[in-house]
Amino acid sequence: MEAKDKAVAAENQQEIVKVVQWEDFEHELARLVSLSSALNEAKEKKALLQQKLDSLIQVEAKSLSQSNQLDEMREKLESRKLVMGNESMHVKVVEENVNKEEERLSNEIRSLLVAGTGLSVSRKRLQEANMLLASERGYVHLRKVQKLLRVRQQYMISQVSMLYPVKVVIGHAHEQELESFTSSSKSGNFTGSKPIDQGSLTISALHLTVLPFKKMSFFTDKKEVQRSATALGYVAHAVSLIASYLEVPLRYPLRLGGSRSYIHDYAPSSESTSSESASTSLLSSNMKATEFPLFLDGQETTRAAYAVFLLNKDTEQLLNFIGVKSLGPRHVLANLKELLTTILSPEYIDT
Repeated sequence: MEAKDKAVAAENQQEIVKVVQWEDFEHELARLVSLSSALNEAKEKKALLQQKLDSLIQVEAKSLSQSNQLDEMREKLESRKLVMGNESMHVKVVEENVNKEEERLSNEIRSLLVAGTGLSVSRKRLQEANMLLASERGYVHLRKVQKLLRVRQQYMISQVSMLYPVKVVIGHAHEQELESFTSSSKSGNFTGSKPIDQGSLTISALHLTVLPFKKMSFFTDKKEVQRSATALGYVAHAVSLIASYLEVPLRYPLRLGGSRSYIHDYAPSSESTSSESASTSLLSSNMKATEFPLFLDGQETTRAAYAVFLLNKDTEQLLNFIGVKSLGPRHVLANLKELLTTILSPEYIDT
């Protein structure tokens, strides 16, 4: 670039030629010398300024690079702050869950401690109960008390048997009897029904006859109807007394009234319509008891027959309570006799 400037200056000198007088030569020479020195100083200053400019450019480039690095680091820092914030929230949630789980475990531990204490107390009581049962006043005493209770029950039911004796009568007309009695066993097997050489059952010398339970007519014997109703009243009273002595609540409660006794059934009546039965079954808990007469009331015999069926069910309930099977759904007196015979037997006390 300096060479180019010199060439330009030479051309200018060739184009412009200045004539200097001798007397002005020194002055011009001095001026040229000063200009030359000023030019050198300017060049030095230019060189210095160029160096400073280069250094400033380098510093600016370095500063710009550092600024870019700082921006990148700032972005990384922001992203790291965001991640740390999310991690902090997650840590708080985990901490809350841990606290809840710790509280739940503490409650469970307290419950286990309480249950363990209760279990220890129960185990101690069980050991004491076992010791009491193993002692002379334990199981043996319980058996003695149970035996005394059964002896007492046997005595009281023997009074019922004396009050309402159920006996076998030989030679009665079998076609008129509702019941016949044959030998039975503890298994509940009933061997046969109404054989000619077997006797029929009576309660207090009264038979339960078939004729009153057929369709009544104008020629039906009223005395026979009355005797049948009286016999059913005796059976109802005997069953009620035995149930009270055995402390067994009857499934079908009785309303005693001698020959005008009734039995209660909490099931829907057979006389109700299908819609009434459906609505009644939905409200079985609030259902009122239906009374069925244990005697013939008017010309209708269905209700009385159903009442006899329910009375036999009560007798079967007592038989099942003492561990004896029923002799059949139509054997009222036979089941009652089986009940009395079993309770009054010596085996009843030892069972």
